[in-house]
Amino acid sequence: MNSLNLNKREANIPNNAKKLRRTGKVPGILYGKNSKDFMFEVGELDLCREISKTGEHGVLNFELDGSSSHKALIKDLQRDPVSHKIIHLDLEELEQNQKIISSVPIHYVGENNLNKRGMVLQKERGSIKVECTADTLPKHIDININDSNNGYVYRVGDLEVASELSIIDDLETVIASVTYERKTVSDDMEEIEEENSHK
Repeated sequence: MNSLNLNKREANIPNNAKKLRRTGKVPGILYGKNSKDFMFEVGELDLCREISKTGEHGVLNFELDGSSSHKALIKDLQRDPVSHKIIHLDLEELEQNQKIISSVPIHYVGENNLNKRGMVLQKERGSIKVECTADTLPKHIDININDSNNGYVYRVGDLEVASELSIIDDLETVIASVTYERKTVSDDMEEIEEENSHK
């Protein structure tokens, strides 16, 4: 994994964040024992490349003004609602082997097959909270729903996770359920109109 170079930014310059974004930089803040709320700027392309590997709740390697490599957990990532570009980043510096609590996205594998069989997956949760070290934090957790039938209910306890992970959420919490596709009122109206047109 490459290291992101976080360069110090001046907080007292008016509209500095906007100016940074125009030059392809993303402003952010790093919290931690050693960094004392370090305000930084980072290249947008480099940041996007690393986030595509780690996910938006992952762990990044970084260097402060070219110093030795450190690790940080992405605490908050803000995107522009229109362009979806990253406009701000909050990082928490991690100590070596420090346990972290983070949200990990759930990937439902086989949803297309379910839809082809006339069923839909009602998702109650898109992620779960886990505790682990930075090195063992997964990008996502898969759950295979290929063999589901109507009425199936999936709970947090049904997720298979590596032994290095501890699930923080209640294991009985429902994450998804399978139902037959419900027709909407407009679907029913279309069918009635179609029947009437053939009369």
